Amino acid sequence: MTNIRQKTFLTRRFPIILVLFAVSACSPPRQVVRVSARPEAPPKRQEDVSQEMPTPEASPYADATVGRFDDGRMWTFENPPIDWIKSEYGITIDEAWLTKARRGALKFGEGCSASLISPNGLVMTNHHCARDWVSMISGPDEELLDNGFYASDTTAERKIRDLSVRQLISIEDVSKEVTGAAKGVKGEGPRSEARQKRMDSIQRRMTERFGSEATEREAELVERVPGQIYSALTFRTYNDVRLVWVPELQLGQFGGETDNFTYPRHTLDVAFFRIWEDGAPLQTSDFFTWDLTGADPGEAVFVIGNPGSTKRLVTVSQLEFLRDTQLPPALEILADRTNVLELFLGGIISETDSFDVRNDLMSARNMQKALEGQYRALLDGTVISKTQAWERSVEAFLDSTDTEMAEFKSIFRDLTLIQQSKRISARRAAAFTQFMNPSISSHILARAMYGYVYALSKQRGAPPEVLKDIFDDGVKIEDWPPELEKAIIAHRLRDFETALGAEDPTVRRMFAGISAEALADSIVTYTALGDSTGFRDILEVNYLASKDVTVDLVNMIGSLYFTVDAELQQLREREDQLLKRLAQIRFEIDGNAAPPDADFSLRLMDGRVAGYAVNGKKRPAYTTFGSMYQLADSLYGQEEWDLPQRWVEARDQIDQAVPLNLVSTNDIAGGNSGSPLLDAQLRIVGLVLDGNLESLQNEYVFEDTFGRTISVDVRAIIEALESLEDADRLILEILDRRFLGSEEEADALR
Repeated sequence: MTNIRQKTFLTRRFPIILVLFAVSACSPPRQVVRVSARPEAPPKRQEDVSQEMPTPEASPYADATVGRFDDGRMWTFENPPIDWIKSEYGITIDEAWLTKARRGALKFGEGCSASLISPNGLVMTNHHCARDWVSMISGPDEELLDNGFYASDTTAERKIRDLSVRQLISIEDVSKEVTGAAKGVKGEGPRSEARQKRMDSIQRRMTERFGSEATEREAELVERVPGQIYSALTFRTYNDVRLVWVPELQLGQFGGETDNFTYPRHTLDVAFFRIWEDGAPLQTSDFFTWDLTGADPGEAVFVIGNPGSTKRLVTVSQLEFLRDTQLPPALEILADRTNVLELFLGGIISETDSFDVRNDLMSARNMQKALEGQYRALLDGTVISKTQAWERSVEAFLDSTDTEMAEFKSIFRDLTLIQQSKRISARRAAAFTQFMNPSISSHILARAMYGYVYALSKQRGAPPEVLKDIFDDGVKIEDWPPELEKAIIAHRLRDFETALGAEDPTVRRMFAGISAEALADSIVTYTALGDSTGFRDILEVNYLASKDVTVDLVNMIGSLYFTVDAELQQLREREDQLLKRLAQIRFEIDGNAAPPDADFSLRLMDGRVAGYAVNGKKRPAYTTFGSMYQLADSLYGQEEWDLPQRWVEARDQIDQAVPLNLVSTNDIAGGNSGSPLLDAQLRIVGLVLDGNLESLQNEYVFEDTFGRTISVDVRAIIEALESLEDADRLILEILDRRFLGSEEEADALR
């Protein structure tokens, strides 16, 4: 599991097609070989750690019952499950507990979670959340991503440009004000629009209230239950964030792509940063202490983090649309592009990867595996049968009610008709599948699309703030190697031909008698968009009037995009209205018993430390450094399983019995990467890094029989700091929660 950065990159600026067909799981891209509609099983690891999915107990569309937690346990802080936690775990949580939990957690960058772990602003998150930033600050003669980094004192901590973390400092219920704006307004659409305008007004009012602190504070309005419950969130933003420690890549991703979404797992997927304020480390009381004894099997544990998205309030017809129409082309594109990236990287020495394509490939592989798992869950049928049971319960409620909700007895039929209409446009829309995914798609064509949208928006009188956002997002796109761009663009051009047909007028104009490869070569050779500086210059003047070689192409595909988008937009708006009404119906039936879908806002997720068994094979609650070394020995010579040389040499220094990774039954999603795993006293016992393969169905229906959250054990982090890094200053800071000094001072103190 990685962050959700490219999802926000996609959806902030581009309408429906790029949203529908991006299918972002939580990370970036994948391969050049076309895959079948039903992907083959991922490669199994050697020795007895194969990742077999549980044998389905229910055939597709078999009868099923609605479970209490089918909608999951991603609780909001506005509605914490105090009674449930008391009855299930015997733990009493109060307002002080919730405040501490909320203020110790952080949003990290654009798509990960993190936590404060010392009074001196020390921050912990995942290695995989740090990789882009580590690569950014690595000097020309350094390989920080491969070799790791440790700052022996605060002066050596490296500031990272554009990295920020956000702390949720307050939550305000604004439901009455928002819903009051829709009173007397007729029609669901106009009512929804009235509520949205009021939400925007509240957000502006709050921002104005921050005054001189507006650069540090940010307001965000969230809709918990459409038409009923709304919250205003206030964040404190910290923009001076510095790297403190990150282990070698081979430790941070031990097992590589093969081990993504698997368990048993053996990875030190951890990184430390520090928040600075006014030229010094942040001084704060909002931090979590550490429980160095870790968590016991069966112990209650809590994840505090920001799950990105789930689809637990979708219908059978929508799941069928995903299964039959949306996911297959997305998987094909991911497979194709990842193969292009692999071929490119296979032709260069890793040290010469100055464009950091390797990070894109890692993200791509992760995304593909996540989508394959979700696709399998829909093919299996258990998810759809559970959803069908839920639909029947809703229909029964609607049949029995005499409230205004009775008018929505046709809600499932209407949603089915919308899916049928979406399929009509799907073939042309599929031409844009993954088009703006920054890890697998052409950065040149992405810049061209931004230039197209920016120029048209400016011509049509878009507000300055909208234009600024488009401009800022566009210039953030990083450069890619020309040879890689040529290959990626050629494949994208063939995608248009595959989706639209060789005789389509747009396709014929696009190629004009030349091959995709020749056209791609011409674009990359002559465009000014291959360079970030050149793109900025063109964007500032007028991209569409620039006569750049990409302009004719983007005029063709941009026009097609907005034509198809116009067809889908009305459908999507109607679908959104129906889904909001469905959420209201669920609230009418269940009240606050079911948490809302994940939306990258802070949630509390309860669970227990617990191993599991799949098809008779036991998966232990913990792995150890010892089992990591055994795995490295058994797979010696395979690059994904190689340990860094200093870890090989230090084998006798490492306590082999120390737990390395552990699993628990908490409900997580993409965006939870980097979340702290806490005990009942809110002490850190682990660091969330992933879910297992069996948890991928939780995108749609939550289950914890086989699904697990995977975390780095707190004991492994301390062992690594003590035995490998000799990081006395960090250990003293964590344990004493007072010390902040140089390594030499730490040695003297000890």
